[in-house]
Amino acid sequence: MVSGLFYQTVKSQYSRAAISRPRYISTLTNTSFFSDEPSRPHVITPIPGPKSKEIISKLNQYQDTRSIFFIADFSKSKGNYIVDADGNTLLDVFAQIASIPIGYNNPVFSTLSQDPAFQIALSNRAALGVSPNKDWIESIEKAFMTVAPRGMTNVFTVMCGSCANENAFKTAFMYKAAKRRGDREFSLQELSSCMKNEAPGSANDLSILSFTQAFHGRLLGSLTATASKAIHKIDIPAFDWPKATFPQLKYPLQDHVEENSRIEEESLKEVEELIVNAKKPVAAVIVEPIQAEGGDNHASPNFFRKLQEICQKNDVLLIVDEVQTGVGATGTFWAHEAWHLPDPPDIVTFSKKFQAAGFYLNPRLRPSQPYRLYNTWMGDPVRAMQAATIVQEIKDKNLLQNVRDVGHYLQQNLLELQQQQQQAMTATTSIITHVRGQGMFIAFDLPDSSQRDSFLLNMRQRGIHMGGCGEQTVRLRPMLTFQKQHADILLNTMAQLLR
Repeated sequence: MVSGLFYQTVKSQYSRAAISRPRYISTLTNTSFFSDEPSRPHVITPIPGPKSKEIISKLNQYQDTRSIFFIADFSKSKGNYIVDADGNTLLDVFAQIASIPIGYNNPVFSTLSQDPAFQIALSNRAALGVSPNKDWIESIEKAFMTVAPRGMTNVFTVMCGSCANENAFKTAFMYKAAKRRGDREFSLQELSSCMKNEAPGSANDLSILSFTQAFHGRLLGSLTATASKAIHKIDIPAFDWPKATFPQLKYPLQDHVEENSRIEEESLKEVEELIVNAKKPVAAVIVEPIQAEGGDNHASPNFFRKLQEICQKNDVLLIVDEVQTGVGATGTFWAHEAWHLPDPPDIVTFSKKFQAAGFYLNPRLRPSQPYRLYNTWMGDPVRAMQAATIVQEIKDKNLLQNVRDVGHYLQQNLLELQQQQQQAMTATTSIITHVRGQGMFIAFDLPDSSQRDSFLLNMRQRGIHMGGCGEQTVRLRPMLTFQKQHADILLNTMAQLLR
């Protein structure tokens, strides 16, 4: 029996879509960071309902709507609950693809919107590389530098996670090419040949090494490094860049220590062989702390420490893609903090929960000429102010500790649910396996993609909005404000559905 978990047979207080006999009740007092947050899901129509379907049909005239689950009503959504156009209230454990950090309609944003500085930024969007407003330095410091990864003193802001990785690749290429060039200036041949996409000005012989099942974005370079879903890549030209096998660990971890160690060593050996024997020299290795889109694939801290060692030995930069894992989801502000690297990564990219995007970099990687890392919208002052507010709310509410506490509670109870199902195997094959996670960045598997997709659909009809990744994985991406009473609702609904 997991500590903090007991069973009760009480009459349901949930909506008709919720379960009838709650099993999971946290022993701690139920609290909420939102005074007016709903107390439970409430489903009154199938999802999507008639109003959602009507809006989707109209929208389809102008945009492809085939990926839409339902139409949201953000004016009525609050805290950890999203409300749709039909008035259904769902506990949101997907959070706009892991992008909402401190809940819907958090009052700190209403306060921010009244700030004259915010209103000025909203009314006068700056081309930051040309003429930032006088308070831009304040935004940089409050939003990004107060939580900068250890040893990272420079930051380059952009518009999205894919943009962050694209510009990180450019930075790596420029650094590698500059080292080969030495101290001399660009030659006329280099300047003229790059305009024709030819060597020596275009460093067509350089590459970025990524991993199988990786996801780094959907732009051209980041898409080459991506390998999680064929639908992202089909028909798109790609660079000839190497990919190493990401470790596919066996679960439960404690039962496969030696095997998993061997799996990681084989991956690391492959990485080094690809670097040493690369037909196109590797400028950087990019890796996610947890492969989110590829199926929530984990590796041990030792794997990442040895990966950095290989990079340093071979003069290759290490780019840590924290677009999905950053800003507290794993219980530390940056997931790679858990690796205890002897030296900081060279580049750390971010977006999603930060509500702003960009990358941290070692100062030695700053290009020696201006305009080389440059765009019209080098980030967004409005989003930077929002990011600063998020950082302050995380600190004020001690949300990282909340993530660690609730994440442990949720993961332990999921493990018990997994064990109970294994002990009560019947004709049903809807059994969860491979529960895994770090903080509240949690996942588990179902037998195949069909059962996984059916599970997600049925959970949505019961008032729980969840997402999938990989071939058969369910991923949990709750907000940092997710509490134990929310976990109980999720666990109870899952328990009934899986029965």
